[in-house]
Amino acid sequence: MKTIDKSAIKLQSPLYYNNRELSWLAFNERVLEESLDERNPLLERLKFLAIFSSNLDEFFMVRVAGLKDQVKAGFNKPENKAGMTPKQQLNQIAKKTHNLVQLQYEAYNKVLLEKLKEENIEMIKMEDIPSDQLNQLEEYFDEQIFPVLTPMAVDAYRPFPMLLNKSLNLAIVIEDNDEFLENRFKTAIVQVPAVLDRYVSLHTSNGKMQFVLLEEIISHFIYKLFKGYKIVSVSIFRITRNADMTIHEEGARDLLKEIEKELKKRKWGAAVRLEIQKDYFDENILRYLTEELEVHEKDVYEIDGPIDLTILFGFYKDMAKTREDLIFQTLIPQPPRDIASDEDIFEKISEQDIFLHHPYESFEPVIEFVTEAAEDPDVLAIKQTLYRVSGDSPVIEALKRAAEKGKQVTVLVELKARFDEENNVQWAKELEKSGCHVIYGMTYLKTHSKITLVVRRKNNKIERFVHLGTGNYNDQTAKIYTDMGLITSKRKFGIDATNFFNYLSGYTEKPDFHHLSVAPFDIRKDFIKLIEEEINFHKRFGNGRIISKMNSLTDKVVITKLYEASNAGVKIDLIVRGTCCLRPGIKGVSENIRVRSIVGRFLEHSRIYFFHHNGEGKTFLSSADLMTRNMEKRVEILFPIYDGKIKMRINTILESALSDNVKAREQDEFGIYHYVERKQDEPVVDSQLLLFSKAYQVMEDEE
Repeated sequence: MKTIDKSAIKLQSPLYYNNRELSWLAFNERVLEESLDERNPLLERLKFLAIFSSNLDEFFMVRVAGLKDQVKAGFNKPENKAGMTPKQQLNQIAKKTHNLVQLQYEAYNKVLLEKLKEENIEMIKMEDIPSDQLNQLEEYFDEQIFPVLTPMAVDAYRPFPMLLNKSLNLAIVIEDNDEFLENRFKTAIVQVPAVLDRYVSLHTSNGKMQFVLLEEIISHFIYKLFKGYKIVSVSIFRITRNADMTIHEEGARDLLKEIEKELKKRKWGAAVRLEIQKDYFDENILRYLTEELEVHEKDVYEIDGPIDLTILFGFYKDMAKTREDLIFQTLIPQPPRDIASDEDIFEKISEQDIFLHHPYESFEPVIEFVTEAAEDPDVLAIKQTLYRVSGDSPVIEALKRAAEKGKQVTVLVELKARFDEENNVQWAKELEKSGCHVIYGMTYLKTHSKITLVVRRKNNKIERFVHLGTGNYNDQTAKIYTDMGLITSKRKFGIDATNFFNYLSGYTEKPDFHHLSVAPFDIRKDFIKLIEEEINFHKRFGNGRIISKMNSLTDKVVITKLYEASNAGVKIDLIVRGTCCLRPGIKGVSENIRVRSIVGRFLEHSRIYFFHHNGEGKTFLSSADLMTRNMEKRVEILFPIYDGKIKMRINTILESALSDNVKAREQDEFGIYHYVERKQDEPVVDSQLLLFSKAYQVMEDEE
């Protein structure tokens, strides 16, 4: 008779898990907290409000939209961790999000606008503008705005228009002057042009910088579009639509065309959120919009200020040009410790592994690695995966140049990289035109791996150089995301890279790799094995320790195994920036686990996994978070670090994150995050600034 493991059943209880969506909202709340942190410069605080809004837009377009699709399909099964049905999740999301949006606008109106005034920067309401400036604005409206506006009447012959996702619109109620008409009231929609700046600068003589919002100018002068009618009301609103793409890969003969087709549909998905500005709306219009868009009452957000604070990205960029005192001090990425600027990169890689830590160290060696390979006459082939790249990518240019020089260039462009699909379609076309062999990954899987292989023939011998990373080949995000990379010429890494690309581009079973662990499935299997080994080491030697740093932790199989390790006495530190479904500190479940999140100036993006293994210190870097999607639905790479000095550097980086008492928050047993309390006489540690100061110190010492 088979015995039932009661402890294993206990670990499955929904009480011990955070819901994924609510945990993500908790992360976005931490982003919002940064806008209230007085240690951050004023314009940076405004930028955090913009990041919060941008994050929330994507959350609604994908996560909320997906839950709504489940409800429409009649799916009522609880999710497998916290045990909440789609309807329960939507109710909790709405409740939490309404509170967060209220906090966001309290921060904007009551704190940050007042702080801006102290700096002689002012957002002005139309009613507060003096007559001479109002005349200037009217002239600006007539010449610059009016010609771009298009009033769209709504009546029996002209139905409610299909409004673009995330577009800002005005709903205008007008009254016909003919009092004998049966129905004198009519409705029209005017879209606020996205091609114009949302804030307009006023000419002042008092040294102040004053701005007024575009939608308020249009609302004030809207009567000019409806001559012969009286303006009854103007309501400012915005719709967020379902933007999750449904790609039928199996039946698609050309994935490129299928993606392009789905991109067009994204603009017109079902409405999942309606935002309407408190100062500018008519109750009748709100009811009308709710019915027309089929939006539930809980998905209506009455906004106490300008809708869509992502406009603050542009405001930040413009203001930073003249008010450098209100932004973070510029921190310049330093030359990497492992290679000097005058050294030949391929000669150096032949001598030793090169470790890179961005943005503390420059991304330039990665660009140089690809550009030098493109120019080197001895290089025969370049193979690379691309997930997200910058708009003017030097990596893309190098690959195109290499192909034009006759080298074998194979590029896997992941067309399904969410919200980068359009860019990647364009890059794929450009690369193909240059002679690159472009592949689009594997059916039903996203290729999220970060790997480049350069094959060179030197003195009649084949050499292979491999770059593996935790982040994208994007020179712009490398300045603001923390990521790590390894460049190696070790023979078996080269063989693994060759087999990996053949696996992606051809028809072959998944290879047996020497060093790489590749998802789907293998990374999870290897993690479980590593955790089990750590448990066994702890039982023998009593020194079990696991440290893991990642963006998100959601995979229940891995979480349950971490709970087992905690119950065995293994000390576990998890540094999880965003979503974390594991709850620490629960007696008999996770009392040996600490979870912390660092939200600061740079986006924590590197994935590091450390297992003590009785002093052996196994260290891995990866493109993968410990999420079910990464374990099962993506092609990911986990790779080991063997070089002793590099392992020591990575351990130091982990310890600095665990010492942070400025930007770190820790999760309690109820799933709630609190700032880490600094102990008396404990030094102040902002891990990101500490790592930058160390990078500067290394350069000074070398000089």
